[in-house]
Amino acid sequence: MNQYGDILKTLVAASLFEKPGSYVVEEIFKKFPNTDLVNATEEELMQIKGIGKSRARQITSLIQLTKEFNKPYTKDRKIKSPKDVFELVRAEMQFLKKEHFILLMLSTKNDVIAKEVISIGTLNAAIVHPREVYYAAIKRCSAAIIAIHNHPSGDPSPSQEDIDLTKRLVLAGNVIGIELLDHVIVGNDVFVSFKEKGFM
Repeated sequence: MNQYGDILKTLVAASLFEKPGSYVVEEIFKKFPNTDLVNATEEELMQIKGIGKSRARQITSLIQLTKEFNKPYTKDRKIKSPKDVFELVRAEMQFLKKEHFILLMLSTKNDVIAKEVISIGTLNAAIVHPREVYYAAIKRCSAAIIAIHNHPSGDPSPSQEDIDLTKRLVLAGNVIGIELLDHVIVGNDVFVSFKEKGFM
């Protein structure tokens, strides 16, 4: 369990008035290891002995609250490196069960104008067309953009499809006049920058 998972375990125990090593808490994290709890439903939680509807609701409410508090402020945030991009979306993206393709739209000074979900795909694919990406960028009068998507497997290694998509986005950006600065893939506590890896 990573640091986020340890913190979540402590918070869940406190919300249920249990000790972190109690039977109920241990059963919760046995059923939902490796921070899988962030995607658990009330119905799934109620299958655990000692968890009724009200306790299940307490847990899901707590998880939603921690997600919201972990979301960094986006607007006017300056992007100086791929790590800045990762830190901006890490809390909301790294544990998603489906691929999400997100676009960061930037000013001429690389301040974030907006962040928008362009596409939500399946377990291992997010279907994205350059038209949708640049429509969003033009609408916000963006000077440049950064593409971001997650790999639910936790491994951010780019697929051939990811590389091909990035090439298409670069070409489209050259025609339109809005530069694609980077494409970042988010995994579990790790990321890959196409710019850093020389894929673009």
